[in-house]
Amino acid sequence: MGLSKTIWTNPSEYLRTIQPETPVLFFSPAALQAAARRFIDGFPGMVTYAVKSNPEEVVIENFSAAGVRGYDVASPFEMRMIRRLAPDAALHYNNPVRARHEIATAVELGVKSYSVDSHSELAKLIEMVPADGCEISVRFKLPVSGAAYNFGAKFGATAEVATELLKTVAAAGFIPSITFHPGTQCTDPAAWESYIRTAADIARDAGVTIARLNVGGGFPSHRLNGVLPQIEETFALIDRVATEAFGENRPMLVCEPGRALCGDAFTLAARVKAVRDDNHVFLNDGVYGSLAELPLIGVIDRTEVLTPAGVKRAGDKADRIIFGPTCDSVDRLPGEVALSAEIEEGDFVVFQGMGAYSTVTNSRFNGFGELSLATVLSLKL
Repeated sequence: MGLSKTIWTNPSEYLRTIQPETPVLFFSPAALQAAARRFIDGFPGMVTYAVKSNPEEVVIENFSAAGVRGYDVASPFEMRMIRRLAPDAALHYNNPVRARHEIATAVELGVKSYSVDSHSELAKLIEMVPADGCEISVRFKLPVSGAAYNFGAKFGATAEVATELLKTVAAAGFIPSITFHPGTQCTDPAAWESYIRTAADIARDAGVTIARLNVGGGFPSHRLNGVLPQIEETFALIDRVATEAFGENRPMLVCEPGRALCGDAFTLAARVKAVRDDNHVFLNDGVYGSLAELPLIGVIDRTEVLTPAGVKRAGDKADRIIFGPTCDSVDRLPGEVALSAEIEEGDFVVFQGMGAYSTVTNSRFNGFGELSLATVLSLKL
């Protein structure tokens, strides 16, 4: 997927001019940099970007220009890319399970921050990573609350195991820290409070003063018209509770947002292939393409229908079942989506807030999946 060199005014101008027959992601550098500045100016600590959510090089370049100086990386590919695009940036290797060759690559590339959630993985790090100036952050989990799905199902130690791990980290001469992830798309700021207070309990029980507390990702993007993310309220809660929980031993804070930084900087336009018997809408994109995440955490209802001339269809809306282009019956968006009752073949369905987990999950199943990327000055239609 290549980025077009032409900069368009907005998606509507592109659609009526190009009449694309394959899906298009519209990218606004201004929106991306504004999201980065919102975090840098508002979060009471270091802001790192979770590269996995959208690893397009133009995204990294714009974050670097906006002042992001740290990146959460999960693989040698991501490490090498950041070293090439932002050579001086801090790399936080927070995938808690690693092959030995991956650890060796991280050491070679100068990674100084790692996370861990088990005794066996900690033993690998102690064996392979030089302790001098390196941080190991113990990742713990709690029952999920207020998130779209549970990150603790795969990663995170119990508080009891985390206490043991933290003692071992400190005894081995590493910089001891703690990390957690409250779960994806956390729209309730209170989701962070119990984690922060438990982190303080873990540190006290271990008898260790931690250097940093990574409060994870989970910060939401704007997916639903009726739910506006409370980003500043979340920042304020994190700041207050960290002081209350840790007191004079308050650690430096780190966050690693993904979707909250890149989600609202992209808009997807998919073309209507057919409207079957005035009921089912078939698009040229679906769950095997850039809409792969919607069955996991729900649809995005920030949608509009545009005519081939790029004009919004007004009037009443009707609930539609939306299918993707493949011959697989699971290629369907969850539930029903309210779209213009006048929708026709050849129209464009435009989904706002599509920057996270869209380019990286796009496959070529059934021969579909061709996706263009176009730069726009504004995402307003």
